[in-house]
Amino acid sequence: MVYDFHTHTSLSDGSLLPIELIRRALVNNYRAIALTDHAASGELERIIQETATACALARSYWDILAIPGIELTHVPAGAIAQTAKKAKELGAWIVVVHGETIVEPVEKGTNLAALHSPYVDILAHPGLLSPEEAQLAAAKGIFLEISTRKGHCLTNGHIASLAQQAGAKLLLNSDAHNEQDLLTASLADATTHGAGLNNTACKQVLTTNPRTLIKNLPSSHQG
Repeated sequence: MVYDFHTHTSLSDGSLLPIELIRRALVNNYRAIALTDHAASGELERIIQETATACALARSYWDILAIPGIELTHVPAGAIAQTAKKAKELGAWIVVVHGETIVEPVEKGTNLAALHSPYVDILAHPGLLSPEEAQLAAAKGIFLEISTRKGHCLTNGHIASLAQQAGAKLLLNSDAHNEQDLLTASLADATTHGAGLNNTACKQVLTTNPRTLIKNLPSSHQG
């Protein structure tokens, strides 16, 4: 089964309606998908409400855990804590922070701000992560992302290595913006091995860690 906790729909810069992205994920043998459209404070309520409605509809009829989430994107580092808290209060099950990828001008300090927030679940594509940041992720229980997305994937090996040294948990996500971006089991396996992980570590990233994240959702959300 495939798990993916970072995707985008037409509510931000993706190409598919939320319900269609979920349907296509189900056909790709997904067990769980989180819809995490880009937002800052001004868009949170609208996007979370619409995403939650689509996810609830999908869960009612299809065998997939559709998770309403959000990706805080280019939010000033000093505002991440309060914005993440607001997102959870508005109904986001998962809060992702758009980390300091090397291919976008993300504000320095974003990674640290995300890792200090008790309301952040995943630090996406954190770029040239520092050892101290990896250790903080491990201490706070925040998942670090390796990605199949062009550009963001360039630092997968670096992130995987530091996470293993620090004992931080990794997830593989697609950062999908259309159906072609969605994961398959073979792509997931190739990407994790390509990041330098052995078979045991790959299984941890692709199966154990996703199940841990789901288990740690509030009981009413676990599906």
